[in-house]
Formats: sequence, structure tokens, C-alpha cells
Amino acid sequence: MAEITAALVKELREKSGAGMMDCKKALTENDGGMEAAIDWLRTKGLAAAAKKSGRVAAEGLVAVATSGTSGAVIELNSETDFVARNPDFQSFAGSIAGAALDQGGDFDATAAAPLVGGKSVRDSVTEMVGTIGENLTFRRAAGVNVRSGVVASYVHSAAAPNMGKIGVLVGLESGGDEAKLGDFGKQLAMHIAAANPQWVTQDQVDQAAVEREREVLAEQARESGKPEEIVQKMVDGRMRKYFEEVCLLEQTFVIDGETRVSKAVEAAGSDAGSDIKVAGFVRFQIGEGIAREEADFAAEVAATAGG
Repeated sequence: MAEITAALVKELREKSGAGMMDCKKALTENDGGMEAAIDWLRTKGLAAAAKKSGRVAAEGLVAVATSGTSGAVIELNSETDFVARNPDFQSFAGSIAGAALDQGGDFDATAAAPLVGGKSVRDSVTEMVGTIGENLTFRRAAGVNVRSGVVASYVHSAAAPNMGKIGVLVGLESGGDEAKLGDFGKQLAMHIAAANPQWVTQDQVDQAAVEREREVLAEQARESGKPEEIVQKMVDGRMRKYFEEVCLLEQTFVIDGETRVSKAVEAAGSDAGSDIKVAGFVRFQIGEGIAREEADFAAEVAATAGG
């Protein structure tokens, strides 16, 4: 039997949103297995959510750069949000985004790429630490490219042009009017920022994730006591809802609140004079997946009182 530590219980609480005792029981029932414990909580209706993207903890900026059929997005982290408003930091983030665009969004190539003055991005980050006075991290980079059409971008909570808390790139393959493609691309990027899809189409969803979701939903449905054929119909209906949540083309377009994204893409293609294929997208949110160490305020107050 695996040891169920307080740290393990705390991690499960953060990932599931369930209560401490429920998390401890889930881990005990599943021999300390995190994924199995999350599924157990969901089956019992005790988990707040299935997503485990991690708590947003790091500060800094996400910056984007685009040029015609190419785009890149980077994340540059700092210790405090105050630094994100520093013009030197903003200029630095923009220069890294430009380097990433030149390198096709490849992280390692971008880190080694020279900036103005000849120093690499990696060495420049180290140098900037002394200038800014905080620890800085060039955390990640990605790119989107299309053969024809446009790569559009959108930045949410912008601190400066092309940089902010959330950055999105979306590639539209099309031979249509570039200005119209660009306008629709920005709308679609805004949708992605708000709705946070994980894939473009159902075909791209990881099959293991689909099977796992079906198993959890089936266990939930069976607890209703209904016959197995009814259970399967319930699961099918809930899986449709699942795909609507995670697949871009299945979602409701946030721009009008009623059209399915796939239909909005068709309409935009007609308007632009050529069919549109959503070739791919990237969505970066500052600090996602980085857990921040929380202060134990109760302990601090008790220590202060005791002193």
C-alpha cells in the first residue's frame, strides 16, 4: 500500500477541487494513484473539474509575433506582475517573440538565437535578471504556419501591443481574401482565448482520453440504476457534450453566442471567396501549469501570537 502523504492529498485537492477527506479516501482506495483517484472522485461526483492544467502562479508576459503565413508565441516569466509593466521587460519579450518567429516557434532554436548585440536569447535573459532585479525565465515558445492564407493572433489583457496575459495564434488555410481572412482569424483567436479548446476536431482528440472519459461517465450513469442500454445512451449524450467542450469546431462561437464554430468557419469561407481550413492553433496563458507555493497564514498568525 502506497503511503498517502499530506503533500499527495494537497496535490489532489488542487487538481480536483474536492474536500480533503474525500481526497484522502480517493487516494487510499486507489493505492496513491493520482489519475485513478481523480477518476474515482469524478465517479462519485466529488471532483470540481476534470481539467488539471495547474494553478496559474508565475507572472510575466505572453508575446506574439506574426508575418503573413507564420506566427510565433512565447512566454517570459518574472516573479511579480509589476515587472510585466516595465517597458524594458516588454521590449525584451517582444524581441524574443520576433526571434521565435524567425525560428518557426522552435524553443531550443529561439533560446540559441542572437538578439541585438549578438548575445543569445538564453544569455540575454541571464543578463536581464541583473537589470530587472528579479528572476526571469524564458519558459516556452511555439509556432503556427500555413501554406496559404493567414496566421492571426489575439492578446487578452494586453499590457502592451502584442503582449499580455493570454496569447493566441490560429492558422487559416485558404485562398480567399486575406483581409477578410485576417478579420475572421482575429475573431476566432478571441474565441480560443475565451473558450480554451484543446483540439481542432474530434479526430484529433487523444483516444486514451476519450476512452477514459467514457469509462468515468459510464460509472456515473450506472449509479442511477438504469438499464445498460439507457446507460449507454446517457454516455453518448454526455460524450457529445464533452466534445463540445474540448473541440474548437464543436464549440459555440462566443462572438455571437449561438453559431457553432464549424458553421462560422463555413460562412467566413463564403465571405472570403474560398473554403477555410483551421490548420491549427496555440493558446498560451501566463503561468499555466506552474504551482505557486502558498503561505500558511493560519500558522503565521499563530506563530506571531505565540511570539
